[in-house]
Amino acid sequence: MKRNETNEPNRLISASVGLAIPNDRSQYGYLSEHSAFGQTERISGDYAEDLAAGMLASTLGIEFDVDKSYDEKKEIYKISGKIVRTTNITQSSRGNKKGLWTTVVAAAIFLCN
Repeated sequence: MKRNETNEPNRLISASVGLAIPNDRSQYGYLSEHSAFGQTERISGDYAEDLAAGMLASTLGIEFDVDKSYDEKKEIYKISGKIVRTTNITQSSRGNKKGLWTTVVAAAIFLCN
């Protein structure tokens, strides 16, 4: 679970959970957390997803360049056949215009069967 909050009027906040699932069901996947100020929902979500995928890729021995964009790394992950799915759960919002507290929450549960 990740949370972010602000009481600054119109401040953009986000909270994200990234998820990466391996193709081999006998191995564990990864969850990551990320929160930010000033990032859109898409940027924050992509970052969290990249974190989870990167952790899983390094565990599985997939070689990738950390300086490449997430879209480029995503193609390497798919080609390897070792990572079957990545996604993110993200929420963003702008702070209340009158300065009341605004909170965003993103949560995920990783079930293994």
